[in-house]
This record gives sequence, structure tokens and C-alpha cells, in this order.
Amino acid sequence: MLSLLFATNNQHKLREVREIMGNDFRILGLKDINFDSEIPETSETLSGNAAQKALFIYEKTSMDCFADDTGLEVDALQGRPGVYSARYAGEGCRFDDNIEKILRELNGIENRKARFCCVVCLIIDGKEHLFEGGVNGVITKERKGKDGFGYDPVFLPDGHHQTFAEMPAYLKNGISHRGRALFKMLRFLKEVDK
Repeated sequence: MLSLLFATNNQHKLREVREIMGNDFRILGLKDINFDSEIPETSETLSGNAAQKALFIYEKTSMDCFADDTGLEVDALQGRPGVYSARYAGEGCRFDDNIEKILRELNGIENRKARFCCVVCLIIDGKEHLFEGGVNGVITKERKGKDGFGYDPVFLPDGHHQTFAEMPAYLKNGISHRGRALFKMLRFLKEVDK
């Protein structure tokens, strides 16, 4: 079984990725290898950040690895928070703070269209591969649901009646931005493995 190191310390994200990837691959998090160095994330693009993180981890560990970067793009906010989604309310903020800021900025605005984008960078045998996924939806006027993480309680994907935070994991993972990017990576890995 191929082991892949996922460049994250976020346990929510790690659990989600393990669920999406299934039992065909052994997915390790940074805590599994006792890696706790700060990972650089200074690019102005999602693909740049994903590649930067994956390359940093690969150079430090020499392990086949992957990293992702995700952004929420809100039409009425000219695409913000985008690449700054995780720290939209400031350095060291919590996702509750980010959600509060988004809801405050959209207060009274009818156009609540948004898009989640995710880019995964895989480095395997020293070669870099990028996979993208996205999902359109709207930002709700209030939080709904207790599951998920990040902006999940306020993101309602098109064609659904539940926010990501209200959905069971299998449903969210099947349609989410991260799920779509990872399914592309999974198909690629299965082709390589033949």
C-alpha cells in the first residue's frame, strides 16, 4: 500500500482526506511523523501555496507527499477572501472570526454567490502534479449545522438544501471542492499504480 504524507496539522482536514481517499492509500499527517516546523505559505495563488507547501515538505522528508490550499471566493466581495480565507479576520484568528467578518460584510447584500476552490499539489517520485476542484454556492445569512469546519456552516452548495456543515460527511466529500480535487488525484494515482 502506497503511503502519502499530507502536509497538514489540521486534524479535521486530515480526517476528511482519509475518508475521501479510502483504504487504497495510507495517508499520514505531519503529527504522524513528528514534524512541527512552520510551513511557508506566501504565494498570492492557491496553486502557488499548494506547490510551496508540498515542495517544502518533500525537501525536508523525501517522502511522497501532497498539500492543498483552499479559498472561498465571494462575488460581492470581488473574490475575497480567496487565498486569505484561513486568516481573513487577521493573523491568529479562528474560523468563527472569519465567518463573522463575511456575514458582516454581506449584511444587506442580495448577491451572495460564492465559490470554493481547492488546489492539491502531489509530489511523487520527485515530480509535481496539480489537481483542481471547485463548487459553486451561496453564503447563507446565518450559520447552519454543526459538522465540517472552516466556512462550512455558511456555505450552501448549488442544488442542495443543506450547508456543508449540515451534510453527512459522505455527501459533502462527494461534491466538495477538496473532494473533487482529491478524486482527480486518486484517479491519477490508480493509473500510475497499474
